[in-house]
Amino acid sequence: MHSFSASERLKSSKMGYLNSVIFLLSGLMFSHTAYSAQSFTLEQIVRIATEQNPSINISKAREDAATASVITASTYANPQFEIGAGPSNYITPGGQGNKRNWGVAISQPLDFPSVRNAKREVAEKNVEVATLGIELTKMDVRTRVKSSFYDVLQRQAVLEIAEADRNLLKDIRERVKLRVDVGESPKYELIKADTEALAAERDFQAARVRVVEAKAYLRGLIGAAVPEDYHLSGGLPLSSSLPSIDEIRDLINDAVQLRQIRAAIKTSEANLRLQEQLRNPGLTVRAGIEQDPDLRQLRLGILIPLPVWDQRSGPIAQAAAEVREVNAVLNERELAIKRDIESAYQRYLIAQQQVTAFEQGLLSQAESVLKVAEAAYRFGERGILDYLDAQRTKRVVRKDYLSARYEYINTMLEIERLLGYELLEVKS
Repeated sequence: MHSFSASERLKSSKMGYLNSVIFLLSGLMFSHTAYSAQSFTLEQIVRIATEQNPSINISKAREDAATASVITASTYANPQFEIGAGPSNYITPGGQGNKRNWGVAISQPLDFPSVRNAKREVAEKNVEVATLGIELTKMDVRTRVKSSFYDVLQRQAVLEIAEADRNLLKDIRERVKLRVDVGESPKYELIKADTEALAAERDFQAARVRVVEAKAYLRGLIGAAVPEDYHLSGGLPLSSSLPSIDEIRDLINDAVQLRQIRAAIKTSEANLRLQEQLRNPGLTVRAGIEQDPDLRQLRLGILIPLPVWDQRSGPIAQAAAEVREVNAVLNERELAIKRDIESAYQRYLIAQQQVTAFEQGLLSQAESVLKVAEAAYRFGERGILDYLDAQRTKRVVRKDYLSARYEYINTMLEIERLLGYELLEVKS
């Protein structure tokens, strides 16, 4: 058995004090860096994403294009001006004149009122589809941003746990080493403490990488308006809850996705009517003057296309198929939304039960077991293995609690996305 001399113990104490000072200075530097980085609330993040997300800008451009098509559908076709001239050769003798002729004419294509109304109806329905597309895209972006925001918060909480465990296990390892060095504990306890300390360091580094990854993904949803080095302030809104499943089922029929598909059905039906009207789209009014060497003629005429060979059978059949396709898409989306909402709601109930179980018993039980194991270890009634097992159990319980909290919120956001309604209020 080997025992430390007084000078060796003093040296060990100085080294421990030096390590504590270094750790404290590192913590102060980290705190200063965190303080200097810009902090964002959920409300700010959602507002920036709504203003700058590329997907929303794409949807707005589509709405502008659809609005422009209404102008196109309401605009008359341009008139056509025709002019021509050339020599005249008389077949019979005795003709008079300077042997020159010329002609001027102007023609105006005119759509029938039924065709113009059908064109305008198609364009207006496209605007409605595009407008609902903006609403749907905004809701999708908001739910994705909120889910990513809470994911960062959850990973930061896990990082805090991992950091606290790493520091605690380092301290435990130093104490065990001292007890092993003075012969109060067997060497295998130091091996076990070293293993746990290395595992805690590994978990800490992995948790830190996951936080960086989650923050980078969130920044990718928002854009360059958020700096690379930023922090989030806020917490998971565990006080929020969903309505009953029956109330949510009543909202499915008015989901934004289904409203957009119904608008697309109206658009395809209007296009079918347009294709049918285009069998005989309109007429062309023509007026002109023709000057022969010794004769001037004024002409008024109407040109009407005759649907003899082309009765637009192909475009009409294609438009009718599009109507059937969009109706089938509506039925498919209704079934999919109902199925996904039922599944998400069950996961929401499970997560809610798990959060309640953790808060009403598991967390306090894990804390009590750790306190008992720590006290028994300090008084020599239990070994280091029991204490480390209790510490590991508490760590696992706290991480599972954080995962359950995030799943609780994420299922609510999934139902939000499916319905297109704000169920989880954004607060600063």
